[in-house]
Amino acid sequence: MKKLLLVNTNTAKAPYPIPPLGICLIASCLQGSFDVRIYDGMFDEGLSLEAELRAFKPDFIGFGIRNVDNMVPDHRIYFVEDAYLKFIEPARRYTDVPFILGGSGFTIFPREIMDYTGADYGITGEGEETLMLLLQKLGRGDDVSNIPNVFTKSGQGPVLPVPGEDYNLRPYSLIDNKINFKPYTGRGVYSIQTKRGCALQCLYCSYPMLEGKQYRLRDPSSIADEIEQASERIGLGVTFEFVDSTFNEPKDHAEAICRELIRRKIKVRMRTMGVNPRRTSRELFALMTEAGFAQIDVTPDSASPSVIRNLRKGFTMDDIRRTANLIREFDIPSMWFFLFGGPGENRETFNETLDFIDHYINPDDLVYMSGGLRIYPGTPLYTTAMDEGVISASDNLLDPSVFYFSKNAPQAQLREWTLEACSLRLNCLPSAETTPSAEMLGEAVLMRNAGGLTEPMFRTLMRIRREWKANGRLTSTGIY
Repeated sequence: MKKLLLVNTNTAKAPYPIPPLGICLIASCLQGSFDVRIYDGMFDEGLSLEAELRAFKPDFIGFGIRNVDNMVPDHRIYFVEDAYLKFIEPARRYTDVPFILGGSGFTIFPREIMDYTGADYGITGEGEETLMLLLQKLGRGDDVSNIPNVFTKSGQGPVLPVPGEDYNLRPYSLIDNKINFKPYTGRGVYSIQTKRGCALQCLYCSYPMLEGKQYRLRDPSSIADEIEQASERIGLGVTFEFVDSTFNEPKDHAEAICRELIRRKIKVRMRTMGVNPRRTSRELFALMTEAGFAQIDVTPDSASPSVIRNLRKGFTMDDIRRTANLIREFDIPSMWFFLFGGPGENRETFNETLDFIDHYINPDDLVYMSGGLRIYPGTPLYTTAMDEGVISASDNLLDPSVFYFSKNAPQAQLREWTLEACSLRLNCLPSAETTPSAEMLGEAVLMRNAGGLTEPMFRTLMRIRREWKANGRLTSTGIY
């Protein structure tokens, strides 16, 4: 049986380490047909990769490129460079077996990343069936140039749309069985995907390009099965995170998931990213609270009516206000994400969002303030940026410095506004400061242990911020 080594090149640990869901799904689909092993570089960061190669002697190596960069113009981190220097280049010094790239980051910039890394092959989009076919053909010595969505050094196969198969037919990721999950417990999460695809039309977003524009839903019973089985294997100490682009789209599906978890009396901590204000209700938050959600992320991007329209968010200020009021009513710990600098942003629209933060968001909840929109090919923002002359057709968009800023909210000005806003609001955090100091984090751990606190870590850190502010010890806006 041919051997396949899958390498997780993601080493980003802020705000918390994310286990390699995509690679684990690939491994679950290919096991039985190939001898599959995963090298998780999250914590080892390539230090034992050579030893793994010597021991396993793979016939093929797949590298997952999850993100291109951190999308923070004031503090850029280039993940593609990290993946090359820590994993791909060292592995090539040891072996000449075929190198295959994949993942969401690769899918956005396939040719550019192929050229940058010198990889042999790459797969865009969902890779389970495509990788199987590529490996089978490579093993037989067959021509692979016409495999859909496969890139080679010299060309690419035909581009096919995202598959429309029943998502329930895919096996579970079984993350904790595929990698050493112990380092992820505590602050880490167990990633759960409830669907693929996104029917929303946000100006800057690449999700529809990555997963398709129609929802492919997992059955709530399948989701509950995975959580129930994983919690029994892992035990206490892990939070299950729903990692869909938007959890509550469609709303009925999110509610059905909660009802199934409640029906089975599954007692685990959960959190979710991507709560869309358009699809919130008292019933939804009541179900999420009863099911065990300990934290949610809310992503309105703006609280200025004109900017919301320009970003094509699909909801209104009434939706955002309703969402904030419900969050406070149910006291659900929340992280809010605002993205400034899009088309039409100016000082007035910036202040409209600040006014919303001051009047509607719980002071105990964290507000994450980011400036500048990363420009990705194939998105409506790309067209807008081209039309306005922000970029040209010859620009290399893989460069992590390519952002869109409104002409009335340029980068330097927006940075000044954001820092000023955060200095006056203890629960507001600039995007460039995502990691607490070692001293603050150590004090937070002691406080949680001494008081038996189970609240999200960001709330504990904000308790300490308030104490340090009162005592004159606070010197930085960074809390998380």
